[in-house]
Amino acid sequence: MSARTRLRGLALAAATTALLVPALSAAGAGAPADQPPSTPVPVETPDGLLMSYVLNAKHANHGQMKKVLAAVDRAGGTVVQSWPQIGVVVAHADVASFRSDVRAYAGGALESVGATRTVAVSEGTPGVAGSAARHGEQKVDGEVGTEQTTDVVADPLEGEQWDMRMMQADRAHEVTDGSRDVVVGVLDSGIDADHPDLAPNLDVADSVNCSDAGRVDTSPTGWQPTTSDHGTHVSGTIAAARNGVGIVGVAPNVRLASVKVVNDDGYIYPEYAVCGFVWAGMHHMDVTNNSYYVDPFQFWCSDQADQVAAKEAVRRAVEWSTRQGVVHAAAAGNSAYDLANKTTDDVSPNDGEAVDRVINNDCEDIPTELDGVVTVSSLQQFPAGTDESRLSNFSNRGLGEIDVAAPGTSILSTIVSGNGYGYKSGTSMASPHVAGVLALMRSAHPHWKPARMIAELRAQADDKPCGTTTAGPPCVGTDADNSYFGEGVVDALDAVR
Repeated sequence: MSARTRLRGLALAAATTALLVPALSAAGAGAPADQPPSTPVPVETPDGLLMSYVLNAKHANHGQMKKVLAAVDRAGGTVVQSWPQIGVVVAHADVASFRSDVRAYAGGALESVGATRTVAVSEGTPGVAGSAARHGEQKVDGEVGTEQTTDVVADPLEGEQWDMRMMQADRAHEVTDGSRDVVVGVLDSGIDADHPDLAPNLDVADSVNCSDAGRVDTSPTGWQPTTSDHGTHVSGTIAAARNGVGIVGVAPNVRLASVKVVNDDGYIYPEYAVCGFVWAGMHHMDVTNNSYYVDPFQFWCSDQADQVAAKEAVRRAVEWSTRQGVVHAAAAGNSAYDLANKTTDDVSPNDGEAVDRVINNDCEDIPTELDGVVTVSSLQQFPAGTDESRLSNFSNRGLGEIDVAAPGTSILSTIVSGNGYGYKSGTSMASPHVAGVLALMRSAHPHWKPARMIAELRAQADDKPCGTTTAGPPCVGTDADNSYFGEGVVDALDAVR
């Protein structure tokens, strides 16, 4: 199965304010009243199998975090990373009864605990068992079809960037290329530090690797790509430099921070995403791009104990970073799925044996369906050779789920091989166009908060009426807001005027 992409050392002080979160039972919150419960997907944790868990304290304060940390130790686990800002702990344990034991020891201080994957930890426990990550092919769900490369690297390639013209980025550049004060965190597989179109805008100080079991790794090369150029391609769309070489990004003068959340096997587990979002908030980034879904579930269900705990941890991280001023763009997904009417899922979990399961609308694709995240569907150029478009056949859709649409089919951008350029397709390629527009908007309006930016982004989008596509559910809604394009095609020029 392919994923969408299906893509620190600071000492953290205890939070001084409490983060209030909704109460959840150990069994989950239950299915929507008018929908069936989701099919159970039990995660087996026999003695001797090293598993990863997230634990969510009832409140993000020092007293409750202290109790949760002590409970991990008493239950035979090892704390890998503690995030007191959001009341989340990442732990490893090879004890079958860890979940029930830690609940008993933590008492009322623990809201929920859940396994973050269905297989054993492959990277080892940092600082305890070392790092022994397997190397394999990156599975990218934001990348559809095959990559085409070009040897033309010395001359400007803006003429091939139909995507920039469609969303008026070329006209926006007549106003501004963006501010050097703006930083976009690329939560992905890493950014090629040597690429001539990316090196001028790379923010090394804010870059980090979160794929070492969800723990902060600020080593000089940890955040660079190893098995995938997905993050490099995404980054070029956002902010390839205007330097007379290759292509130009949507916001070619802003800075890019590599926040690596994809391991060498191609997975983005919840603890990686939590690390990435909290890091972005700690470093006061302006925008993040998220061209992935969190593994191993395409949809995380609130009536499943393990899934709801992991989803809650990611939700808290997104919410906290948003409160620090970060605005998030995310890919809608490549399954031609109606996110507003969920029924089945036959590709999860993707790190073990998939289950043909019933799901409901409380089963969410994260982070894209979390509150405060801009969900982006994908456009293809149609008819060919024009600035017109239709929904990409692979793109997810859903009335009330899609915020805006952006180009995502046959997008020319930077790749690792030969420090060159290549074409990729997917909602992974649509989302960075929106991240770039948000970066331009923050450059023009540095004091706007995330909620204002999202509202303006939606209001400025160019209305696009329902069209036809050859895959997935038909389009429903109005010209101003429909299941294919949300509130329309993102407009870079309006963002800076």
